[in-house]
Order: sequence, then C-alpha cells, then structure tokens
Amino acid sequence: MAGRALLLTDDSTLSKIDQSFNKLEAFLAFLSGFTVFLLMVLAVISVGGRNIINQPLSGYVDWIEQAMPLIAFMGISYVQRNGGHIRMDMVVGVLRGRPLYLVEWITTFAILILMLLMVWGTWAHFLRSFDFNMPMWSRDSSMDIALPIWPAKLLAPVAFSVLCVRLVLQLWAYTRAFVRNDATPIAVPLIADAATLAAEEAEHVSSQND
Repeated sequence: MAGRALLLTDDSTLSKIDQSFNKLEAFLAFLSGFTVFLLMVLAVISVGGRNIINQPLSGYVDWIEQAMPLIAFMGISYVQRNGGHIRMDMVVGVLRGRPLYLVEWITTFAILILMLLMVWGTWAHFLRSFDFNMPMWSRDSSMDIALPIWPAKLLAPVAFSVLCVRLVLQLWAYTRAFVRNDATPIAVPLIADAATLAAEEAEHVSSQND
C-alpha cells in the first residue's frame, strides 16, 4: 500500500525542472478536482429541475461521461510525483541505498514502458474518433445530446504523456542517486518513517496553535 512520502528539493538542474514541471501537474490535478465540483453542481441542478419543474438537466449523463477522463487521468502524474499511488512500501521500505534505488529504477522503467504503450493505444483510439471532415470533427457522439466524443478521448493520451515525462524525471533522479549513493535523493518520493511523521504532525499542530 502507499504510505506518506517525502520529496526533497535542492538547487540542482534536476530539482528545478522537477519543481517547474510540478506546476503543470498541480494545475492538471486542480482541473480534476474542479471537475468533480462541477459535476456536483450539475447533479444539484438536474435533481432540482426534476423535483421543481419536472425537467432534469438535459444530457446530464453525457456530461458525466465527458468528464470521466478529467477525473480519472489528469491527476495521475501529480500523484506519482508525491508517491501517492498504491505500492508495496512494506517491501521497498526495508531497502536502503543503492539496492533501493535500483529496485525503484527498474519498477519506474517498467511503468514507463507500460505508459508509452498506453499513450500509443489511446492516441490511436482518439484518431479513430477525430475527423476534420465530420460535423464537430467527430466520427462518434454521445447518446443523448450528441456531444462529440473526441475531446474526452484526447485527454487520456495527454495525461499519460505528462506521466511519461514525470517517469523520465524520476528515472534521472534514481540514476543520479544510484551513481552518487545519495542518502537523501531529490525529485523522488521517499517513504517517511514514524519519527518523521510524528515530527511533521507536531509541527503542524504547533503552527495551528500559534
């Protein structure tokens, strides 16, 4: 499972690129969360319309379908950077130094290969839907109000491409850490031990009381 993770920074080129790229990741994660909020608003409008004027929001299900890629995919790179995806911390947590960096490099590289295949597959899926010569540039549409499907299909390869860049940065970081045998590697999530978590919680409580 995924536990709490730390992510360190310094003045190196790698760290600067990591922090700059994280601004894009954070923005995409914000879009994902904001989409959830908008769907809640649409649900209120649809239910309110049904109860008050016996007229629910037209195409409500279609809009939900369009929003699903935003919710499901756009935050995955942000979560990857911060070590939030499911992983076996109990296994990786017993490793230290170069063995840890080697295992992390291998698993990250395997994920990168998988995501590159996902980019290729989802981009092909998008191309099957997109056509400049068709109405609204789309070969297919939603069932109710005929929304074009290609914008939703495009979000998957975009999100997966952002994740691929993040994985390349992490491979760079693990390679750097392995070569230098760094005790505190940067730009990769580090598993926080109990003492570190306790110190963070104490600092957080103290700041709330000030």
